[in-house]
Amino acid sequence: ANMGIDLEAGGRNKKTAREAPKSENVYLALLVKLYRFLVRRTDSKFNKVVLKRLFMSKTNRPPMSVSKLASFMKGKEDKLAVVVGTITDDVRVYELPKMRICALRFTETARARIVKAGGECLTFDQLALERPTGKDCILLRGQKTAREACKHFGLAPGVPHSSTKPYVRSKGRKFEKARGRRKSRGYKA
Repeated sequence: ANMGIDLEAGGRNKKTAREAPKSENVYLALLVKLYRFLVRRTDSKFNKVVLKRLFMSKTNRPPMSVSKLASFMKGKEDKLAVVVGTITDDVRVYELPKMRICALRFTETARARIVKAGGECLTFDQLALERPTGKDCILLRGQKTAREACKHFGLAPGVPHSSTKPYVRSKGRKFEKARGRRKSRGYKA
C-alpha cells in the first residue's frame, strides 16, 4: 500500500497559519490564553489581530523605534499605541512626546525615555484589563523589510536595473569591482 496525502475529514488540510506560538515562553502562553478568551467573549476584530500576531515568528514581529511611534501618533495623543513586538530607542530623536504604549517588550533605554517624557509603558495583560475591546487603540507594526537580509533579496546583483546587495566578504578595491562593475573593464551592468 502506497502512502498518500493526509486527508482530514472534509478534504485536504491546507491551513498553514499558526494556531499557537512556536515559542515555549510561559508568559507568552499566558497572554495567548488571555487573548483567546477575549476573542471568544468579545466580538472585537482588534483582539483577533493581536492574537494572530502573538503567534508570529520573530521576523514577522519586527521592532519599532520610538521615533516611528512618535510620527505615527502625531495628532492621536489621546489614543494608545499597541505594538505586538519590541519598542527600541532612537538616539537621533532629541525630544519625545508623551505617549502611552503597549508592547511585548521595551529596550531599557526606550522604556526610560518614554517614562521620562511623561508617557507610560503597558503590557498586554494591563491592556486587556483597561481596554478589553481595543477601543481607542492604534495597532501598529514595524517594517518587516528593514532587516539586513532583505537587502540581498530580489534581482541578482549585477544584472541590469538591480539594486540588490551582493554577498561580498569586504567592500575593498579587489572585491567584485572589475568586469560588469565598470566601463573600463569589459562592460558595466
